[in-house]
Amino acid sequence: MKPIWIVDDDQSIRFVLEKALLRENLPTRSFTNPQEVLKALAETPESEGPQILVSDIRMPGGSGLDLLEKVKEKLPGLPVIIMTAFSDLDSAVSAFQGGAFEYLPKPFDLPKAVELIRRAVEESQREEVSEERMTAAPEMLGQAPAMQDVFRAIGRLSQSQVTVLITGESGSGKELVARALHKHSPRSGGPFVAINTAAIPKDLLESELFGHERGAFTGAQTMRRGRFEQADGGTLFLDEIGDMPFDLQTRLLRVLSDGHFYRVGGHSAVRANVRVIAATHQNLEQRVKEGVFREDLFHRLNVIRLRLPALRERREDVPMLTRFFLQQSAKQLGVEPKRISEAALKLLGTFDFPGNVRQLENVCHWLTVMAPSQVVDLKDLPPEVLAMAGAATMDSPQAAIAAAPELVGSAWTPPPQPVPLPAVAMVAPAPAMAVASPVVAAPVVAAPVEGGTTAWEAGLQAEAQTLLEAGRTDVWDVLTHRFETCLIQTALANTRGRRIEAAQKLGIGRNTITRKIQELNLE
Repeated sequence: MKPIWIVDDDQSIRFVLEKALLRENLPTRSFTNPQEVLKALAETPESEGPQILVSDIRMPGGSGLDLLEKVKEKLPGLPVIIMTAFSDLDSAVSAFQGGAFEYLPKPFDLPKAVELIRRAVEESQREEVSEERMTAAPEMLGQAPAMQDVFRAIGRLSQSQVTVLITGESGSGKELVARALHKHSPRSGGPFVAINTAAIPKDLLESELFGHERGAFTGAQTMRRGRFEQADGGTLFLDEIGDMPFDLQTRLLRVLSDGHFYRVGGHSAVRANVRVIAATHQNLEQRVKEGVFREDLFHRLNVIRLRLPALRERREDVPMLTRFFLQQSAKQLGVEPKRISEAALKLLGTFDFPGNVRQLENVCHWLTVMAPSQVVDLKDLPPEVLAMAGAATMDSPQAAIAAAPELVGSAWTPPPQPVPLPAVAMVAPAPAMAVASPVVAAPVVAAPVEGGTTAWEAGLQAEAQTLLEAGRTDVWDVLTHRFETCLIQTALANTRGRRIEAAQKLGIGRNTITRKIQELNLE
């Protein structure tokens, strides 16, 4: 295993981390300043370089943030943990923007530091395996048994030119399968032309498919070749064939039967040497019974049928697809690829994805742009995924825990209710003291009571009176602790654990909310 590099000018910090990591059988290598690290990186082969880099943020002779930037240029996938004193918290936030894996506040709890480093090591090893798989099989669409059946079918059809009908829900990847059929067929040297018959107006679809002659209709100033001619010698993919207008189905049937057609406004037959692959998300047998799809065309298309499974039928592919799409999104946007925690992956695997693979791809685009840190955690997932988790938690806690046990105790666990006030004060419910739902934060309306005082203020007065009459001398500390705890827990639930956003909504600083969380033991 490659070593963990530690960079800190404080010898005691280096010594403590080295000993703790060696007890965990994790090799280390230590440096006192960023220049030593950069020199070692230049002289060390990548295969022998660091597994993880743990760096202080302020050192004589260089900044940890500058080191982070230079290291990421050479090793973009290397997890970097930034150590920082509490006063450097703003700089630590900036470190996330530079691609840091996580920050470690000083003084740190040694077991927690070791746990964080081990998590970074596991993530690094997982990413290495994932990248190897993608390099070895860049065209692989999935590893689930249902997808393996599709791959086998593509292999069997590789030397055939028969018409294929691909069925499956929207977003399940039907066009990808069509392209694979073309690529691995004898027609791979020819063009692959795709057209979505549901996306083109009925009046234009005939011209799109078969082309038109000059003067065939208003605006037809030149002769235009249609998709059948464009695909000559190759493959024509007709997506959403179930939505094709009935009268055009007759013309399509004729082309499939004898390979000839006429351009719109034309009088000479044109021959099309085209293999047709069609796809639909609809039940064509039912469409035939309803009289909106020709039965003879259905049988002409339904020579070989491939059913593409929905993503919820191959949940074991979600982790691989998620990592792939995160890599693709980062490449498109020109940013550092996000990594994703096991807990977040597990929760994604329980989501039904009504939009299938296309929806998962969109989720990964969203995470690449919106996730605040370089490692995507549970709280960073999109609202629709978290809403599903919240509903599962409320409807069946056992089911939610079984689906994603990491939810328990995480930032997404619903915070505990505050200690109830005495019964005499509870004239009406105290909504302002209640913890907001983690799914939707409902607006709070305090119920007024006699004298213009709201119910929660009356309850606070009664609680203070009870403590004072009991002879307590720490009433201020007790009630302030409970008040601040309730406010912060409610804000964190409202923002799904995002501290900076919670601080903004409460009207306090980022440093303040972090300090309060530590003081109130809300970690």
